[in-house]
Amino acid sequence: MDIHDPDPMRRLRAIMARLRDPDGGCPWDRAQTPGSIVPYTLEEAYEVGEAIASGEPEAIQGELGDLLFQVVFQARLGEESGAFDFDDIARVIGDKLLRRHPHVFGDAEFTQDHEREAAWESAKADERRERDRHSALDDIPLAMPALARAQKLQRRARRVGFDWDEAAAVIGKIREEIDEVQAAFEQGAVPERLSDEVGDVLFALVNWARHLGVDAETALRGSNRKFERRFREMETLAEGDGRGMSHLSMDELEALWVEAKRSEEKGHSGHL
Repeated sequence: MDIHDPDPMRRLRAIMARLRDPDGGCPWDRAQTPGSIVPYTLEEAYEVGEAIASGEPEAIQGELGDLLFQVVFQARLGEESGAFDFDDIARVIGDKLLRRHPHVFGDAEFTQDHEREAAWESAKADERRERDRHSALDDIPLAMPALARAQKLQRRARRVGFDWDEAAAVIGKIREEIDEVQAAFEQGAVPERLSDEVGDVLFALVNWARHLGVDAETALRGSNRKFERRFREMETLAEGDGRGMSHLSMDELEALWVEAKRSEEKGHSGHL
């Protein structure tokens, strides 16, 4: 492999091999294992999501490149151990896509979305059984963000009929779970009990979001970004008045929040 290869993919793989070279490679890259780079892979995936949310093509391109490097890194480690290489990874995902899209690459015909989804899940279930995994909840990574994992657990349960029929039915469950939190708090429950009850509320909220067609993880990320924007604007407004936020009363802080919110909404309307 040549680090000057004109083919971008071959060049990237050559660079990776050079970084891992025992003679003259990078000490940090040589020290890594498949497990040690997992946190970096997850971080890069989140950064891709943030870049896409920004809508900036250069940022998206850069972050996708960082994520691709993580795949190339794992492929190189697999190649060194003799387990697999990059071509094996590409071959496996290619085969999987062909297998899971019989309506595109085969003779199957689906007239409804639910038929296509059922075929997709059936193919996935067959793959799990081949690996001696039989639960509908198998293969849902523990490392997933909690909201996203809750949503995936619920979707899997729905496919075997364990689900509410409509979004309105979930509201009662949310109220029930909130009442249980309040009761536990008033009874002086230990932190572990309160954590358990609050977790049930969040799980029920994810269920409601799913029934409404809302991705809970994406929704909360959006709210986090919105809070951050408005809070930073509050800081700017407070500094403009010559006072830090820590010296303001709650009523004054609330007024700043309302002003920051109004300013943001005015900015959005100006772009319409």
